[in-house]
Amino acid sequence: MFGTVTAVNDLSFEAKAGEFLTLLGPSGCGKTTTLRLVAGLERPDRGEIQVGGRLLSSATSGLFVPPERRGMGMVFQSYAIWPHMTVFENVAFPLQELRVPRAEIRERVMTILGTVGLGELHARPAPMLSGGQQQRVALARALVSNPEVLLLDEPLSNLDARLREEMRFELREMQAKLGITSVFVTHDQAEAMTLSDRIVVMNAGRIEQEGSPQEVYQRPSTRFVMDFLGRANHLPARIRKGDDGSLVAEVEESGFCMPVGGLESWQHGQEVLLAFRPEAVEAQAADRDGAWVGVVRSSVYVSGHVEYVVELGKFTVRATGPEDARLPHDARAKLCVSPRAVRVWPRAAGANGGNAR
Repeated sequence: MFGTVTAVNDLSFEAKAGEFLTLLGPSGCGKTTTLRLVAGLERPDRGEIQVGGRLLSSATSGLFVPPERRGMGMVFQSYAIWPHMTVFENVAFPLQELRVPRAEIRERVMTILGTVGLGELHARPAPMLSGGQQQRVALARALVSNPEVLLLDEPLSNLDARLREEMRFELREMQAKLGITSVFVTHDQAEAMTLSDRIVVMNAGRIEQEGSPQEVYQRPSTRFVMDFLGRANHLPARIRKGDDGSLVAEVEESGFCMPVGGLESWQHGQEVLLAFRPEAVEAQAADRDGAWVGVVRSSVYVSGHVEYVVELGKFTVRATGPEDARLPHDARAKLCVSPRAVRVWPRAAGANGGNAR
């Protein structure tokens, strides 16, 4: 609690040994507060925090292990590099605080600097480093004391787009090589997808969904997850019986019907919302009108494929297609949607609620 604001509410998760776990969510969702609670920089009002079976914090018993005794390394968003120190001195500082012998300090610092690719820059003053080099120094400083857990609070957000993309792969490769359990905080969906073994999607201090990158992206359990992790088409529909007696979802005021798996749990006439991602829809040339045939209103070329906006009755649908068969403006386009890619929510759940079926 911060005053009357509950930053983290009834949240529980586990990072497995050697796993790269990401807390993903929008600004203000509680992910950084969660990381600070794990680090010992904030004291929780209730609940427990454990690492490897060792209790670090318990609101019930009043136990609270201070940050420096938790066996964790942390990389902050600002890097917190000391400008009056060299690269070596920045990385050596935690070991000096632990009273490690000087000879061992030099060996460990040079080893970790070699791991992050800064061995030849050990004598360089911190102000003469690039953004990517500063990020590596902060990472080396967090790792030099051999922590059980590495905590990373949006460490790539201050880098330019190209360097940020390069550092994603370097960070993931380094983490896998060292085998260190890592908890990473970000609001960037691409970072989470690239780096994570598992993603915890957070919203308003709670967990919306937890799973592998593929699972949370392709099978979002709530509309919030669907919308936050990428673009999505949303079509209002009603459940009705098809000609063969099975249930289908009929898009309102269009006559377009779609068989969707799991509709047995719905009732005839129930209002629902169909949601599916643009890449799950292929736009193909159509020489006549028919079911799921619309009109191309715009198209753009994006990295090896074409993205379309197709007018389907009173609605518009985003779709994709191959670059070598680009459909012209105002062309008829048949939309091929896999029923397995469609998520269904009760329409009354609103924009941020409801579970998919």
